[in-house]
Amino acid sequence: MSRFTSGVTIVSGIEDGMPVGFSCQSFISLSIDPPFVAVAPARTSTSWPRIARAGTFCVNVLGDHQEDLCRGFAVSGGNKFVGVDWHPAPVTGAPVIEGCLAWVDCHMELVHDAGDHELIIGKVLDLGTNDGFPLIFYRSEFATLARHSGDGEPSTSTDRT
Repeated sequence: MSRFTSGVTIVSGIEDGMPVGFSCQSFISLSIDPPFVAVAPARTSTSWPRIARAGTFCVNVLGDHQEDLCRGFAVSGGNKFVGVDWHPAPVTGAPVIEGCLAWVDCHMELVHDAGDHELIIGKVLDLGTNDGFPLIFYRSEFATLARHSGDGEPSTSTDRT
C-alpha cells in the first residue's frame, strides 16, 4: 500500500473550547451531490475521540511547506496547536490552519467499523482553497510535486511513447 500516493491532512476540531487535531493521510472526496468526504482515523488515536464528541471536524489539506507541521500533529498527546496560526471555520468553528492548501468543514454523518480504523463520513458544510502545491506521502516518506520553471503548474507527462 505504500506505493499509493496520497495527500496529507490535519483533521481538527474543538473540545471544551480548545483546538484538537491529528495528521491523517486517509482522506477522500466521497460524493459531490450531496457533498461528502471521508477520513479514517486509527482506533489508537487519542485525538479523534475528542474531536468526534463535537460531531464536527475540519480537514486541512497541507501544502508542501507544512511537513514539520504534519510531523508535529502525528505525535500523540500534548497541545499540538501551540504556535500554530488558525482561525475558526465559518460554520462549525473547527480550526482552519493558516497556510493550508484547502480546508473542508464537516458535520459527522456516519461512522463505520473498519478494522483497526474507523471510517468517518462527513457532510461538507463549507470549504475554501489557497494557492500552493500539496504535501504528498509516498513509500512512507513525504514528497512534493516537481514544478515547471515558468508557469507554476506541477509537472506532468502524458507522452506514452
